[in-house]
Amino acid sequence: MRRRSLITGAAAVAGAVTLGLNPAARAQRPGASDLPDLGLGDHPVVGRVRSRKAMEHLRVLSERIGPRIGGLESEHRARDYLADVLRDLRYRVTLQPFPAPDKYLSTLKVGRSTWSAGASRFGALGVTASGPVVDLDNGASLPADLTGKVVLLVNVPAGATTVLDVVRLGAAAVLIGRVSTPPAGKTGAFSPTLTENVAVPVLGIAQVHVERLRAAGPVRVTVATTHHTNLTSYNVIADRPATFPGGPDHGVVMVTAHYDSVPGSPGANDDGSGTVLALELARVLRYLPTHRALRFALWGSEEQGLIGSRYYVNQLTDAEAGRIAGVFQNDMVATSHGPATAYWLLSVDGGDNATTAQVAAAATRLGYGGRVHGPVPRGSSDHVPFHERGIASANFSWRGEGGPHELEPLYHTPEDTIEQNVSTERLQVSLELIGAASYRLARTRP
Repeated sequence: MRRRSLITGAAAVAGAVTLGLNPAARAQRPGASDLPDLGLGDHPVVGRVRSRKAMEHLRVLSERIGPRIGGLESEHRARDYLADVLRDLRYRVTLQPFPAPDKYLSTLKVGRSTWSAGASRFGALGVTASGPVVDLDNGASLPADLTGKVVLLVNVPAGATTVLDVVRLGAAAVLIGRVSTPPAGKTGAFSPTLTENVAVPVLGIAQVHVERLRAAGPVRVTVATTHHTNLTSYNVIADRPATFPGGPDHGVVMVTAHYDSVPGSPGANDDGSGTVLALELARVLRYLPTHRALRFALWGSEEQGLIGSRYYVNQLTDAEAGRIAGVFQNDMVATSHGPATAYWLLSVDGGDNATTAQVAAAATRLGYGGRVHGPVPRGSSDHVPFHERGIASANFSWRGEGGPHELEPLYHTPEDTIEQNVSTERLQVSLELIGAASYRLARTRP
């Protein structure tokens, strides 16, 4: 592979010269605020990354596989797909297993449709129930008898005993929903917490499912709950060594994302977008010459508390941790939400480091400087364990101009789909920024 890498890398650099002579390469990029001023090393990356190719992978993850729940068969299907793609690109692929927490999940069958939701561990598990839906809103007023009914409760006040009350009145199952209004985001599926156990299924359904049930009018549903135990999740790690032969070990540059999603959500933007960004950059960077090794890491079980990335970091020796020059974590990098026009550099402490500095510099070279904000402090993604280990890392994401807290409203919902929540233009910008930045860091001698 090394001989092929060197030959192909040399060809790519030669091609970069040709690109540099092409006036189109110096044209203002879509969505950019300024004309580009590309360096020689930018051309073989920026000239080759294609959001449309990344979208081919996203359709597999988000539409063919769908929700990818940590430790379940759906996540394992995604794991196998990612590993196959990276092996085909000639990377050395390692699957790193680790324990994942139990999952409490459910399905609702409404006519010909089947919806995924959460289940309460305090309700009946491994059972099926059916009946007509009765919408009791927040449960402020209850009928005398609910025998055989599937009760819908929405925005029940905290501390209320309403769920226990409707079960005592004979409900066959309980659907709990939370409905928010703008500017708050829409709510997703969840596993409800109760003050005591009950003998019927209790489900936590997404806001869109509440809306659909109410729009359907009188309807009969069938619900089923499942408790998944003894789960194993996986990180998918793909390595490619530095291509310049000999010389000292200059370490490794990592491009990362998480490939799982929350229950009920196909996770197109969160974080199918970051995952396919990593796959497309793995394709483009695989033979380019570098002084540092390249590592693409796709994390399992991020949605349960950064479990995969934390496990990976905890297994590193001090020497291995010291080799990592920077971690570019990509989480929600393609939303089509209108107000999410700012591309944020998010380090845990808000400080600049090797990754944020490289992305900011790449933005300037590409003409995207006006769209990039930060660095500002923000955790809540897989860059956190690396920061805690003293490794330069940051999360990169499209969010609102008012701050990184302004996420798109379809985040963590069944509506996080390609059609409703993915912009190929923003994905292209993300590819160019992270591609140019990570390659610059990988080809630079310390």
